[in-house]
Amino acid sequence: MQLSGKRVLVTGASQGIGAETAFRFAAHGAHVDLVARSAELLDLQVKRIVEFGGSATAHPADLADAAQIHALAQAVETPDVLVNNAGVGRWLFLDECSQDDLATMTAVPFMAAMLLTREFLGAMRARGSGWIVNVNSPVSRLPIPGAVGYQSARWALRGLTASLRLDLRGTGVGVSEVVPGKVSSEYFANNPGAEERIPAIARLIPTVTPERVATAIVDAVRKERAEHLFPWQLKAFELSGRLLPGLTSYLTWKTGTRR
Repeated sequence: MQLSGKRVLVTGASQGIGAETAFRFAAHGAHVDLVARSAELLDLQVKRIVEFGGSATAHPADLADAAQIHALAQAVETPDVLVNNAGVGRWLFLDECSQDDLATMTAVPFMAAMLLTREFLGAMRARGSGWIVNVNSPVSRLPIPGAVGYQSARWALRGLTASLRLDLRGTGVGVSEVVPGKVSSEYFANNPGAEERIPAIARLIPTVTPERVATAIVDAVRKERAEHLFPWQLKAFELSGRLLPGLTSYLTWKTGTRR
């Protein structure tokens, strides 16, 4: 897809992966609609884009609230590219989670991505063009101990991606799933204790930067790529999980969090 002159909507765009993704789409000549809860942080990202010569608009919204998702969709033009990047969730055993914890983990990323995509999908299909990117986590392929709610939502997002890909085949609307390894973003600072639950074996996968993830997202759209897992060590682990599921599961359990 040629990005110049296109409209791109990026969720979770106030920092980290989302902010860098918005910046890179703008650098390719797209107008970017940035969505996140913090109006102040969004304004900083819009200022950064505009100072670079790009075009962007901030849209503060809490995507855990279905009413705010609908209001957002009414306020913006149907994008050419929708990047579902917003995601929250603490890494906890199931009995450590409150009902509110589980509701929040389900609401974002899964329900937010599904509801926001639904809002724009009819117009995309009628237009015969569009691209949807779902940014997912390695735990959507390789579950770890002690993160039940978080990774259940991520597996649901994977299912949404696969389902949409089939439903939209031949319509002119495409779907990408981008799955990076551990990212040096604000996630672990915002969720104390999560980093310690990464199984030792998974720490063999190098950490990637938000800038690298943003580049992968933009490339997935430009090249109309269905799926991108990286770095190569993550792809190797994912392959081992398919070829040797028992061994991979055992090693993840053995080197992971236990109680």
